[in-house]
Amino acid sequence: MRTSAKIYVAGHRGLVGSALLRQLGASGYTNIVTRSHAELDLTDAEAVRGFFEQERPDYVLLAAAKVGGIHANNTYPAEFIQQNLAIQTNVIHQSFLNGVERLLFLGSSCIYPRDCPQPIKEEYLLTGPLEATNRPYALAKIAGIEMCWSYNRQYGTKFLAVMPTNLYGPGDNYHPQNSHVIPALIRRFHEAKAVAAPFVTVWGSGTPRREFLYSDDMAKACLFLMSLSDAGFEPLLGRERNDGVAPLVNIGTGTDLTIRELAEVIRDVVGYEGDIVFDLEKPDGTARKLMSMDRLHSIGWRAETQFRNGLVNAYRDFVANHAGRTE
Repeated sequence: MRTSAKIYVAGHRGLVGSALLRQLGASGYTNIVTRSHAELDLTDAEAVRGFFEQERPDYVLLAAAKVGGIHANNTYPAEFIQQNLAIQTNVIHQSFLNGVERLLFLGSSCIYPRDCPQPIKEEYLLTGPLEATNRPYALAKIAGIEMCWSYNRQYGTKFLAVMPTNLYGPGDNYHPQNSHVIPALIRRFHEAKAVAAPFVTVWGSGTPRREFLYSDDMAKACLFLMSLSDAGFEPLLGRERNDGVAPLVNIGTGTDLTIRELAEVIRDVVGYEGDIVFDLEKPDGTARKLMSMDRLHSIGWRAETQFRNGLVNAYRDFVANHAGRTE
């Protein structure tokens, strides 16, 4: 990926997109195109067409999506499937029509079956039922992978999907109800510390295991993949019609911990001294989601950030930019 090439980062204000912008800047890329939602509604097909015809980006990093935790997925299932399908359909199709050299489509590990073997390999896609709590979002992302695969096979495009594990870091969403588990717990422990609350409640039993990746490590992996030579990149694209391998690469650390262990680490980072209470009436979600990193490790990339160090950075960002806000 040439440093002078025009690169469109869709969703640049979110956790994923902001990390991509930081890493692009740090790596010397200068011709970066962004649009806020107010400037460009990616669910509007005509607006997206006009944008692509005007800007003609060489590369596209598709990080725009409607995202959220278990509560948000349960509360807004229609928005999660409709908006994500519209965003990715418009951007992927216009990338094809306007000759984008390479596109990277970012999804989520929730695309994989609820009960598939661990660690989760890319080939486990569509081998079993999905977790019900985020099925609309997962189905939208699966459709995006299939769209990349179909365009690669029919039109010879170079569209690759990457599936990061659970992400955290600067720029995360700390909404009290609609955030993911790490930002939700950072907020709860911080607010409990501020009022000396005796305990903090955590959803579920605390036994499910989760893998977490610092957002800047995810961005480094994305740029690593987009910068591969054609000889390294093209075998990932799934162009052979009958080989059954999707253009899909997992991005993670290859290690996990329980939600109880996670809560204890965040409590320590925040400096909260109260107790942790688990609400057994709330859902646990999938018992374990650990990504296999064999495919990405085999081509030379590994995560760098130690988990506690990443949490310290995330908490500093929360205190500086989000503490005291309701959204």
